Amino acid sequence: MNAALARSYRYCEEVARREAGNFYPAFLLLPAPKRRSMCALYTFMRIADDLSDEPMPTPVKRERLKTWRAGLGAALAGSCQHESHPALVDTVGKYLVPAKYLEAVIDGVEMDLEPVAYQTFADLRTYCWHVASVVGLSCIHIWGFRSADAIRFAEDAGIAFQLTNILRDLGEDAGRGRVYLPREDLDRFGYDADRLQRHERDDAFRSLMRFEVARARSYYQSGWRLVPRLAPEGRAVFLMMARTYRGLLDEIENRDYDVFTSRARVPGWKKLVFALSALPARLDLT
Repeated sequence: MNAALARSYRYCEEVARREAGNFYPAFLLLPAPKRRSMCALYTFMRIADDLSDEPMPTPVKRERLKTWRAGLGAALAGSCQHESHPALVDTVGKYLVPAKYLEAVIDGVEMDLEPVAYQTFADLRTYCWHVASVVGLSCIHIWGFRSADAIRFAEDAGIAFQLTNILRDLGEDAGRGRVYLPREDLDRFGYDADRLQRHERDDAFRSLMRFEVARARSYYQSGWRLVPRLAPEGRAVFLMMARTYRGLLDEIENRDYDVFTSRARVPGWKKLVFALSALPARLDLT
């Protein structure tokens, strides 16, 4: 590995260690080359996400994302313009990560540039695919997978993760003009966006949340079928990540769906348990 590439990977590892609270501990279950590549992938996506969330006018954010997209294209063509690019290009080439997935991530964060409101779950699912499913699809190329149906199960796992994020962040997002829950679901349970912005947690809200949690669990159930289709080290990472995110749903339920007072989190000791329970998969003992 040349000096410039080594510096790039170190930069990405520093970003992942600092920012990837729910992910970096799982990366540690991977062999060093795959761990570094996961950090490179994470850093590319983290920067794209941050560009969409910065407190600045929407046209400025859109222009910066346009520049980040152009930089991706230039890097893949051999002209790296950001410190993370050499590691990303090396990762894409080594593990044959389709560039279309990286482009789709930028498409997804661009969806957040305007006030968010989805009419149907089909609309929301499209958003979730762009910001989460393509992440999983990129990851399984690094981890190693067999059989074509792994693609579908990775997509469903990404939907499950993003639905969990949406439920956890309902209050914060509503305050920023983002209501991800489909209008058809709000209407079905007699709840509305105004009450969400006022953080009203009544019986209608609890019924709505029970429905949404059950939907997320159905996607976890489908995504779980990815496990036997992954290489052992990838299997361990996925198990730890999936158990952590599914644990967030448990925390939301345990607090009677109070996602307004504070952000639901999985305790550190539980994450340690999830890591230890994933080790047999890492050693191919399952």
